Amino acid sequence: MTTPLEFSQVYTILNKIKEGDDSPQSELNLILSDFKEGAKAESFLHQLGQMFLYIGVQELYKFTSSENLKFIGQLTKEEWDELVKKNNSDLHIYLANSMINFLKDKQQSEGLASKWNVSKGEVEKHIMPMARYITEGIIDVLE
Repeated sequence: MTTPLEFSQVYTILNKIKEGDDSPQSELNLILSDFKEGAKAESFLHQLGQMFLYIGVQELYKFTSSENLKFIGQLTKEEWDELVKKNNSDLHIYLANSMINFLKDKQQSEGLASKWNVSKGEVEKHIMPMARYITEGIIDVLE
């Protein structure tokens, strides 16, 4: 890979919105839309990270039943505990499993491998570490 994976711009935008600045919301929506398709990715790892960021944010919304990041950022420990019970999972496990399962359910590994001319095994060995990496970034924004 020629360039390091860097998603700090997205995490910065997520944090700004969480802190109450709604102005970058349209930028976030545009970035996530691009990430969903992966058209601007520079490598299979970059595309995998983009897809996982898109999925992670969407699943955060599902987990909390809210698309309001400011509201999500203000949830108390007790409210998070209730969400854990409701979703039968801790957030970090829920997010990572959602990313991994999406790839398996949609058979995306083959598509990524073919698009980037790498083996399916090469793609699959990076799924778990990438899911952890992206999940940690999202959790860090929320703390």
